[in-house]
Amino acid sequence: MPELLDRAGLAVAPVLAAFVEEQILPPLGLDAGAWWQGVAAIYARFAPENRALLAKRDGLQEKIDARYTAGEAADEAFLREIGYLAPEPAAFAIGTGNVDAEIATMAGPQLVVPVLNARFVLNAANARWGSLYDALYGTDALPGMAVPGGYDPVRGAQVIDYAKAFLDEAVPLAGHRWEAFRGGTPELRDPGQLVGRSGDSLLFRHNGLHIEVVVDRASVIGRADQAGISDVILESALTTIVDLEDSIAAVDAEDKVAAYTNWLGLMRGDLVESFDKGGRTITRRLNPDRVYEAPDGGSFTLPGRSLLFVRNVGHLMTNPAIVLADGGEAPEGILDAIMTSTIALFDLRGQGEHRNSRAGSVYIVKPKMHGPEEVGFTNSLFDAVEDLLGLARHTIKVGVMDEERRTSANLAACIEAVKDRVVFINTGFLDRTGDEMHTGMRTGPMIPKAEMKSSDWIKAYEDRNVRIGLAHGFSGKAQIGKGMWAAPDRMADMMEQKIGHPRSGANTAWVPSPTAATLHAIHYHQVDVFARREEIAREAIPGLTPLLTVPVAKAGRNWTPDEVRAELDNNAQGILGYVVRWIDQGVGCSKVPDIHDIGLMEDRATLRISSQHMANWLLHGVATEADVEAAFARMAAKVDVQNAGDPLYKPMSGHEDTSLAYQAARALVFDGLNQPNGYTEPLLHAFRAKVKAQHG
Repeated sequence: MPELLDRAGLAVAPVLAAFVEEQILPPLGLDAGAWWQGVAAIYARFAPENRALLAKRDGLQEKIDARYTAGEAADEAFLREIGYLAPEPAAFAIGTGNVDAEIATMAGPQLVVPVLNARFVLNAANARWGSLYDALYGTDALPGMAVPGGYDPVRGAQVIDYAKAFLDEAVPLAGHRWEAFRGGTPELRDPGQLVGRSGDSLLFRHNGLHIEVVVDRASVIGRADQAGISDVILESALTTIVDLEDSIAAVDAEDKVAAYTNWLGLMRGDLVESFDKGGRTITRRLNPDRVYEAPDGGSFTLPGRSLLFVRNVGHLMTNPAIVLADGGEAPEGILDAIMTSTIALFDLRGQGEHRNSRAGSVYIVKPKMHGPEEVGFTNSLFDAVEDLLGLARHTIKVGVMDEERRTSANLAACIEAVKDRVVFINTGFLDRTGDEMHTGMRTGPMIPKAEMKSSDWIKAYEDRNVRIGLAHGFSGKAQIGKGMWAAPDRMADMMEQKIGHPRSGANTAWVPSPTAATLHAIHYHQVDVFARREEIAREAIPGLTPLLTVPVAKAGRNWTPDEVRAELDNNAQGILGYVVRWIDQGVGCSKVPDIHDIGLMEDRATLRISSQHMANWLLHGVATEADVEAAFARMAAKVDVQNAGDPLYKPMSGHEDTSLAYQAARALVFDGLNQPNGYTEPLLHAFRAKVKAQHG
């Protein structure tokens, strides 16, 4: 390791110091000495408090464990007594200002993308607009598939029929259907929906989203269409979360600088990535804004890119990029807050090629906070970062991930702690389930994973998130979001099921790809989210009792050996399939084949639930250590076969004693009880660091 450099009493990795002092501060006109002094002051103030909050988590868990071990329920009264449940705040409304329309007043899909993959990041940022024709033609969203070997006119006709039927619903014509439209200026049932033109192409607006009907009679598709329509372009991913957390593997200063470098490229607008596709070089860069002619003859622009959030890490992890005066590694979440906000100055000051926030805000998603005290800590930290950078108070906005039990049980109080900067609350089923299982680990054996989605607490959790947000003034000021569709190849199923998210009153939901964003955008034309919210706001907020119902199996439930084996195999395969890429290749999110060879988007949240479930069954004797070892051995062989085509893959089966990935997977289960809140990061980081050390 290179010798660390002294910066205002902090020991800083040279790669981080050089990045800050050469690429960030000089173009911004910031003095390096003053900036490092400010960073050191932030760490001196907040690092001890960060440690104290983590110690409080552990103390609460110890009391809950002891309660269950004694055979008593950790009910609402007990949780209030130990301080797990905070007092409910008096009525209030959030006061967040300067929020971009994509967050506050629009409803549409949201992407989450790993910051370390520049190609994916650019694709996501450019997914603000997507071709409906392409999304339908190349997926199973419509029955059947295109015949390979060039354009399939039969599939094309099927796509065009669907797209024009969609237009009939979203932008109905007066007196006839779109299939009969022959071109020119359309007579609309609502003439106000036609808001612009680009050449012969027509721009419409419906439910706050834009639809561009592309007219190009010179194109192959346009020549065959009586109106010359060659495509329908939908405004799709309104927002994107650029992720420094669950979807990446960043364990040291080099990894962190790589992540910050891509964020810098986005904020400066000059991020570029070239790659080979079919023997030719493709270059990706950020799309420009889109220019249209208004009905009155003037011109106007629409954003060409998704509005970007950046997700920082939570409070738990530290990183060796900075070592504090006491010799301990610096809390990573504090570093992320400082670095991502400093880099965002390029956007705030208009020093980039494009603008991200037209409202002049920085949008940080903060995950894995436990309760209002931890959310309040983030609020104070962001105050301090604003002071460091000379920003007006509440320039830095926060998205609160409602994915830990103590947060969802105290959601109103959590929102109150950031009431003047909150722009987002989002449910995360997988992390929330992992925390549910770890918190109630000693209650008894948990029900199988497949039964979790129908358990009592899940519905209360999802419903409370929306209703509490609406009760505190989110509509028109902030996003209320829902979780990920994990199967990127199953668009037909997504189209059937994910409409439930806008129907729930959420004005955004996560999708796994730009194509999925375009298809999911259809749902926001089918459902007027803001009208739906008016209905939901009249409904009662579900109480705490169902939310606090632990999903344990009924007393006396007996699993057959086949049921136990199937559940263990499912968990072990998912753990191994994800961990082997994380540890050996540093891939934090990818499409991983499940036990049925269906590709699912996996990140650390899926790993947390699987490892905690196996640890729970071990603890309560549903499975033995021998059962778990056998499942890992069986599934290592299966995962090896599933990855046989990857030249970078290192087999695990037969190499159990030397494969650090295999050992990490085992540790996540056999040491699962001792992992803080069931998180996987400490073990993953430790094993990944070993792999990196082996390779220099």
